Amino acid sequence: MGLNVAAATDASIQGSFGTTRLDFVVDLIKKYGINWSRKNSLWPMPFATACCGIEFMAAAASRYDIARFGSEACRFSPRQSDLLIVAGRVAVKMLPVLQRIYVQMTEPKWVVAMGACASTGGVFDTYAVIQGFDQFLPVDVYIPGCPPRPETVHEAIMAIQRVVREDGVKSSKERGRGLQLRIEPPQMMPGGSQLREGSLGERASGPVI
Repeated sequence: MGLNVAAATDASIQGSFGTTRLDFVVDLIKKYGINWSRKNSLWPMPFATACCGIEFMAAAASRYDIARFGSEACRFSPRQSDLLIVAGRVAVKMLPVLQRIYVQMTEPKWVVAMGACASTGGVFDTYAVIQGFDQFLPVDVYIPGCPPRPETVHEAIMAIQRVVREDGVKSSKERGRGLQLRIEPPQMMPGGSQLREGSLGERASGPVI
């Protein structure tokens, strides 16, 4: 009887050890396989309504080359994209279109508020312009500026890449109102050299690291 109990105990230990090892391998595959693939294949859906759209074109062109981050495949179909970049002001009549695009995007999806107009309404403090579309959609990264420089757009994409790499891929429902990260643009010297790199803050309302 004692031998049978011991044998059963050894079998249960081996079974749990095998399951633990399998979970460990699956976690490694998720972190260094799936997360790595998603990190380097963010496909933007540009929703450009103002001058920030021109800056996004510059960020995607050959001088700044957004293809270095695997985000050069701009898809103007929401079902083929997972990174919504709202570049410019959002009018009240345009908000239902933006919401429909967000709903039709594939999971997991990310949202970037590019520029002051998308984040807070900017200088358009009127009844016809939404004073920050984050009242109606979750926002993961805020990009300050009017308009922001292409380097700041790249920093926002790299911020999402760091989140995907470290925290893993989470659906929009799990993130709730979004990550609400704020990007600090890089400071440039008059000669064109970069004084320091941009940084990433924890929250839009909190301090910037």
